[in-house]
Amino acid sequence: MRALASFPLIAAAIALPQTAHAQSVGVDSGDTAWMILCALIVLIAALPGLALRRAGLANARNGLSAAAQGLGMAATASLAWGIAGYSLAYAPGGGWLGGGANLFMGGMADLREGLTVPETAFALFQMTLALLGVTLIAGALAERARFGWMLLFAPLWLLIVYAPVARWMWGGGWLAELGALDFAGALVVHLTAGCSALVLGLIIGPRERAEGGAHAPLLTLAGSAMLWVGLMAANGGWALGAANDAASALLNTHFAACAGLIGWALTDRLLGGRTSATGLASGAIAGLVAISASAGLVGGAGAMAIGLIAAIACRIVAGMIGRGRIDDPARIFAVHGVGGLIGALLLIPFTPATLGGVGFDPSVGYGAIIAAQLIGIAAIAVWAMLGSAILGLGLSFILPMRVSADEEATGLDAAHHGQQAWDFR
Repeated sequence: MRALASFPLIAAAIALPQTAHAQSVGVDSGDTAWMILCALIVLIAALPGLALRRAGLANARNGLSAAAQGLGMAATASLAWGIAGYSLAYAPGGGWLGGGANLFMGGMADLREGLTVPETAFALFQMTLALLGVTLIAGALAERARFGWMLLFAPLWLLIVYAPVARWMWGGGWLAELGALDFAGALVVHLTAGCSALVLGLIIGPRERAEGGAHAPLLTLAGSAMLWVGLMAANGGWALGAANDAASALLNTHFAACAGLIGWALTDRLLGGRTSATGLASGAIAGLVAISASAGLVGGAGAMAIGLIAAIACRIVAGMIGRGRIDDPARIFAVHGVGGLIGALLLIPFTPATLGGVGFDPSVGYGAIIAAQLIGIAAIAVWAMLGSAILGLGLSFILPMRVSADEEATGLDAAHHGQQAWDFR
């Protein structure tokens, strides 16, 4: 099965960080500046972008808490990344986890092996992707999860769920050796966060008073626009340098977002409803999520098709979930989980050179390619759900996961007003 890892023709676009740009001999200031810039833009999406989106989608009584919870989770998760997360994902080690060479950011090389950037720049960029996944989960639990519980959950989730998945796909782990592909996070970031949000939503249960949600669509649109730009930076940054691959990934990402917006709007109309502003934003994000799997591997036509198909599928799933027991105010599973899954699958038919993609090694059959991708999707989904369920339930014995009925009825903004705003109740 290890032979499957060799099937892409363009190694620079999808190779493991240890092997990309293998001929580099020193730090390239342009590539370094590009990765740092992309990291900062992704951070804007993960912090103010998603905070505004969560606040706008929440009830008026919970907008502030919905925005702040993700910021708190990002803080504790960032510390976990610096202490052990980066080392577990990218330090020399085995196929399942990295070793301890980079604990507390120690032992960082002046030049990341195989790249043209310092290892600190690479670690910074990877941290912003991890924080994106962490803060996405906050949107699924808004209006009913305890702030203290979320602060404890975030760093443990990063270490136990996210870091191993990053190792498997991007750090030379067993899924990379098998041949599973994920250019910029459709599986590692979005499917992982989406599946985690799904199981945590089932555990915590629906809101008692879900009516009156999405009180500020303008905030939602502003946050979604930041997320649009941030996910473009995530895909462009994964080209690992300021070159043609980065520009191609950016173009494909934007095309997919635009097609996704149109696809969601058309599906809204065909299903008998009206197109909403927040729906347009969700469609664009669905396209952005889906193309993350293949932004540097497909052509423009493939990117448009992927964004369109993914948005239609995500809209249908969102409608189904809206009628069920799962209460996900930010549609994390429907948009990010399903979008990541669809994007990882559509990578296969749209990567061939006949459709403008980079192509596959003709010596490897499509059956083997499909098998590797399906194994990767299944392994990541199961790991995310099991890990999140065990963490969520385990932490609830230490600190209840859900606020009291009185706090929920009053609204978390009012219940946590003043000096008690961010206590650990």
